[in-house]
Amino acid sequence: MRSRQRMFAAVMRLLLKCLRLGRRRRFKLVRQVEQLWHYGHLCLRSLLYNSFTNGDVVLDSLFEPVYWLVDHVTRWFGVVFVALVIGLTSSIVAIVYICLLPLILQTYTPGWICWHLAYGHWNLIMIVFHYYMAITTSPGHPPQAKNDLTGVSICRKCIAPKPARTHHCSICNRCVLKMDHHCPWLNNCVGHYNHRYFFSFCLFMTMGCIYCSISGWEMFRDAYAAIERMKLLEKERLQVAANQTYYQTPPPTFSFRQRAFHKSVVYLWVLCSSVALALGALTLWHAALITRGETSIERHINRKEKQRLQKKGKVSIAHSMGAGWGTARRDAPLPVLQVFRNPYSYGSWDNWKVFLGVDVPRHWLTRVLLPSPHLPHGTGLSWDLPPCVTEQRAPLLAI
Repeated sequence: MRSRQRMFAAVMRLLLKCLRLGRRRRFKLVRQVEQLWHYGHLCLRSLLYNSFTNGDVVLDSLFEPVYWLVDHVTRWFGVVFVALVIGLTSSIVAIVYICLLPLILQTYTPGWICWHLAYGHWNLIMIVFHYYMAITTSPGHPPQAKNDLTGVSICRKCIAPKPARTHHCSICNRCVLKMDHHCPWLNNCVGHYNHRYFFSFCLFMTMGCIYCSISGWEMFRDAYAAIERMKLLEKERLQVAANQTYYQTPPPTFSFRQRAFHKSVVYLWVLCSSVALALGALTLWHAALITRGETSIERHINRKEKQRLQKKGKVSIAHSMGAGWGTARRDAPLPVLQVFRNPYSYGSWDNWKVFLGVDVPRHWLTRVLLPSPHLPHGTGLSWDLPPCVTEQRAPLLAI
């Protein structure tokens, strides 16, 4: 009996030792896993650490696959977008000539007829000219060979000289002088040599769409009412055909020409109004950029740089907003900080003259209101003071 008790006690002690040993091994394994996790986390942070990393950098990294997809889709569908612009514009012009022009000649007074003919054809010529020049004119590319330009950096993608205001286009896979953006509707980059053509096309296209929307409003209302009446009469005709007797006459039907006319007017007004809203907003945005002497890319760069310098206390917030720098107390003036200013801005009025190439007053007619293939100021490699600028403000702090 005692031998059995001793044996049972020995077995129990052995079992407890095994359980204790397993618990120690389990705790040791958990500690090893935690140590490996902390070591791997430390190695990863040491490899990816960057003092400039912030939320914007992380967001750009997450959206990098989306940017890659957009670049490749835009590259292959640029021709489709150009064909779409030409097709939609041609359809509007065809509707105006086939449907609306005969009606205008029959119902309008001679004065209004001359106005519509003169303004409509002038606007059409400006649209066609500037769109053709925007898609066929090269935006300008820096030379691939070494040159003696000062302040030239090296593009990390092209491994070639990169002058000031030059940026690399991932769609064209080339550096572009004074790059604004890559426009899929042009299948071309908007840069130094075709920026004016792009903006003029947007402006005159918006003006043409607004002109069609305003002048065709009454026609649109009548055409829409006629289409609704067509639908109602078609429903009545089907009901009469289903219950027709020998003495009933079906309601009159509209001809194919009448249906096509009314639907074309509705199509013209809806398309022109939509384009006027969308393209008008884009035109206003680029007009604001031109007033400040910036491109779309420079707007983003200047804003980021201004925020960075303000956080470091190197730039006055009041001055950067265009206001004066006051004092907190009369006996304790605030420290005078530097002013952040775009070095390529010559003032609102001079920025427009430089952009449009207006050197003398007659150029407002010959170069702005009439088609003109004149080149912009400078070569895009260096940015000297244009001759049309009256006074240049020296930048106190610029990028």
